Amino acid sequence: MTKTDSRIKCVAACLIMTITAAAMAACGKQNKTHINLLEPEEPEQKIVNLFGPMEKTNPDADNVARSAFDLTIALAEKEYGVVVEYKTYTADNHQEKTYDDVTLDRIRNDMDDLYLLNPDTIQILGEEGRLLDLSVLENTGNLREVVKMANTVNGKLVAVPQEVVAYGMFVNKDMFDEYDLDLPETPDDLLECCRVFKENGIETPIGANRWWLENFVFAQAYAELYNGGNTEAEIEALNRGKARYSDYMRPGFEYLKKLMDSGYIDAKTALVSEAIEGEGPDFLAQKTPVVMAYWGAANSETAYGRLDFNLNVIGFPSSLGQMPVVSVTGYGISTSAEHMEDTKNVLNCIISDEALGIYAEKNKVISPSKNVETDCIPALKPLNDKIQDNIYVLGSNAEMNVEQWGNTCLIVRELLNGATVDECMKQFDKLQDKALRK
Repeated sequence: MTKTDSRIKCVAACLIMTITAAAMAACGKQNKTHINLLEPEEPEQKIVNLFGPMEKTNPDADNVARSAFDLTIALAEKEYGVVVEYKTYTADNHQEKTYDDVTLDRIRNDMDDLYLLNPDTIQILGEEGRLLDLSVLENTGNLREVVKMANTVNGKLVAVPQEVVAYGMFVNKDMFDEYDLDLPETPDDLLECCRVFKENGIETPIGANRWWLENFVFAQAYAELYNGGNTEAEIEALNRGKARYSDYMRPGFEYLKKLMDSGYIDAKTALVSEAIEGEGPDFLAQKTPVVMAYWGAANSETAYGRLDFNLNVIGFPSSLGQMPVVSVTGYGISTSAEHMEDTKNVLNCIISDEALGIYAEKNKVISPSKNVETDCIPALKPLNDKIQDNIYVLGSNAEMNVEQWGNTCLIVRELLNGATVDECMKQFDKLQDKALRK
């Protein structure tokens, strides 16, 4: 090897050592200052999409029901690190799609994870197989049997509520006292009260809307069925066609027709009126002594929570006296929920005894949990006493093969629109015959 070759090799070796040292220094500096060339990805946020109705409210009012729900959702969000995103809909008038119509469309098109469902849509979607069997949730074990019965379709528990919704007659006790009238127990009692009110210048004794008149029918139709000690056998007879729904319904429809013909209910106004919006102002102004509403309306400032008169909430008149009507709504999970596990966790949390206790305390409602007691305001005591004594009828019962709540509501609207009682009964017969052919 020549001296020149040796010199070249030496220079090359020095260059390699210099580059290596520089690289090592650079690496050491990089490690020391924690410089990263690629930014770490943010953890993906866990979302649950909830679809439910939003009650129309006075912007300055405190929506107690919504606040109670928010508290329970906050528990679930904290427990499972999720965010529940609300999507809502409320019809502006009778010409728009109903909430039920919109719900059916959304769930059939896999648009959300969790839905607040009315009784008729619970039964429809349960039969279509679009709702998850919620018996897999641990906390369904705390639910009252009546709640599970009302929302079980084809052997599957497809919806669970945060409250048992009880309907009653909201009466202005001061107006009854003014004319020395006892609160009505039977259908004839109410007719007599209406006669007295009408003769004393009360134009419309019963304020009504297009949604809740079916409660008069249910109270008369099923008072004996649910309180006569033979409930299962009577339902079985209906499901087999040995008894007819129309025979149960006829007395209630004939009674409604009498109230309408006597001018005690304004049928034309009721047909196009939304719940509370139509009859509410006259009731608040003490022009109408009787309206119908759900339990929570007595607690909320958005409805009848703050009044200038003595409010009593009682059951609807029946052969067995004042009869509350219970309708079980519920939250259901789509079988195609995009965020299935997170949705199940959220729902399981909000039906825990802890969450249901918070909801019942805040909203003063009847809890679906057998472990949570209900504390109610004085106005609701007459209705609550009946329910605590297990005196009530179900306006929704998925064990019946003809859906009750929605169908009865629609057929009552036909009565309001001029149909005869016989024509309405034919509608029930058609529904029952169709169910028997399945």
